[in-house]
Amino acid sequence: MTSDLQEMVALARRYCAIVESAGEQDEAWLGDVASLLPRLHAAISALASPAQSSEPVLVADLDARFELFSHLRELLGERDGYWMEFDSAADSQCMSGSLADDLTDIYCELKHGLRLLDQDPDGPSKVLREWCRGFRSHWGQHLIDAERHLYALNARGGLAIES
Repeated sequence: MTSDLQEMVALARRYCAIVESAGEQDEAWLGDVASLLPRLHAAISALASPAQSSEPVLVADLDARFELFSHLRELLGERDGYWMEFDSAADSQCMSGSLADDLTDIYCELKHGLRLLDQDPDGPSKVLREWCRGFRSHWGQHLIDAERHLYALNARGGLAIES
């Protein structure tokens, strides 16, 4: 495994651990996520993008995904929703961006790769393909949106989760 992939694996494990324990004890989890996402973005960008593959795309466990999304949305409260560039209504009910959705989708993609790696430690090339393909086609946009929203929250002093 290359050092770039080792770094990506370590960051993915850290991200998944933060999300899995969100709200349990540490109320600063959102700040931890905010500081980790740029490092995760740099790590996936540093990986050489392997050739496209025809392997099947991740099939999500929708019940588990919805459970995580609901948990994060509850923890985030008013911090969850954000405006996308095409949102135009003045009503906050029409905000189409969701930090909980972004964090959940990133988590699901990274966790899938970590499971693959744990099942076959000698097959990091498959994990690399999965993460790079998923980043290009799906979770990369969630990562950018989450980074942008967390930056805005931080600028307004809104990263701390209140008990």
